[in-house]
Amino acid sequence: YLYLVTGPGRATRYGIGVGRPGFEWAGVKSVTRKAEWPDWRPPAEMRKRKPHLPAYMAGGVKNPLGAKALYLGNSLYRIHGTNDPSSIGTEASSGCIRMHNGHVVHLASMAGVGTTVHVVSKLPRSVASN
Repeated sequence: YLYLVTGPGRATRYGIGVGRPGFEWAGVKSVTRKAEWPDWRPPAEMRKRKPHLPAYMAGGVKNPLGAKALYLGNSLYRIHGTNDPSSIGTEASSGCIRMHNGHVVHLASMAGVGTTVHVVSKLPRSVASN
């Protein structure tokens, strides 16, 4: 899950898809940019693993980045929508965090550039039990 903290003891929870085994990560990043219907340029290492991928795909409903993307630091990682809603709740990405398009649009309206993002592999027990 992705939790957008909205106040003391308050958060909005969204279902997400995360990195498949070998592509998971944790850390602290900031949102450095937001884009609507972003273009996609798969990194060279991704294209090496999946040679059928295009070098470039314009934003739109067929684009795997979906309706919005929040870019995390200067990394290749993003929080983004998806054109494959069945991937939500799975470990399927190459490290990005996928959301339903409506959810990422809502998140992007609430989280501005500069928002701190904490990616954890497991919530601390004190948080998970509330």
